[in-house]
Amino acid sequence: MTPGWLVTGSGGMLGRDLLTVLAGEQVTALDRAALDITDPAAVRAAVAGHSVVVNCAAWTDVDGAETAEEAATAVNGTGVRHLAAACAETGARLLHVSTDYVLPGDAGHPYPEDAATGPVNAYGRSKLAGERAVAELLPEHGYIVRTAWLYGEHGGNFVATMLKLAAQRETLDVVDDQQGQPTWSYALAQRLVALGRAPEAPAGVYHGTASGRTTWYGLARAAYELSGLDPERIRPTNSAAFVRPAVRPAYSVLGHDRWATAGLPPLPDWRESLAEALGRPAFTALAPKDA
Repeated sequence: MTPGWLVTGSGGMLGRDLLTVLAGEQVTALDRAALDITDPAAVRAAVAGHSVVVNCAAWTDVDGAETAEEAATAVNGTGVRHLAAACAETGARLLHVSTDYVLPGDAGHPYPEDAATGPVNAYGRSKLAGERAVAELLPEHGYIVRTAWLYGEHGGNFVATMLKLAAQRETLDVVDDQQGQPTWSYALAQRLVALGRAPEAPAGVYHGTASGRTTWYGLARAAYELSGLDPERIRPTNSAAFVRPAVRPAYSVLGHDRWATAGLPPLPDWRESLAEALGRPAFTALAPKDA
């Protein structure tokens, strides 16, 4: 097989960071317009000739999935099955990006990689279908990397929204009863590439989230503080104040023990990564500094 990487969903936030990390490598980048992963023939043709496939293609509209679960599952479930089947045919390794939403979100301690799944919304069910396809078809060459609370330079995300709103509102009410691990997409991209370069790493589930934990309120305050804004402008509230079509898990803190089996450390602490990310021009340009 000709060595090389295939990145699907390359036009998204994580996909674009992957291309930056893979600069200098032999890479085929296919965005949504270039590859519809629900088309099995197109997927088979795209996978041919690649030794590592990183799947960032996904239906990401969590609320929209509540009324379009079949469409969401066509991408997040069936589309992933097509990728896994194509990789099984050629012997390519598949790194599939999944989500904490496959878990019930009701724990009181970090979820280990082998925790029982139990999605609380349609999006989570669609992503779980994809995980099951990878596990079934690629037991030796399939890697499921769950992430959560992702933010980055390329595309809409919570951190960018908070900074933009600083110029529009004096105060912001932010949910303080959901716990998670804010994860910088660039740091995750680095870890995915490291995993792709570790052929002896055991297949299975890995948790690609930052270390530590906080709430959305804690993340917003940290983003303001690190950006030179007054964190007191962020006020705590609860989830009842922001009712959404899809239920959100209250607890999205994941354990990271399996990275050791791949010879890799867990991702850095969320605040350390946030400080580095906020130093990038895409973020520094978003919010005015408080006087």
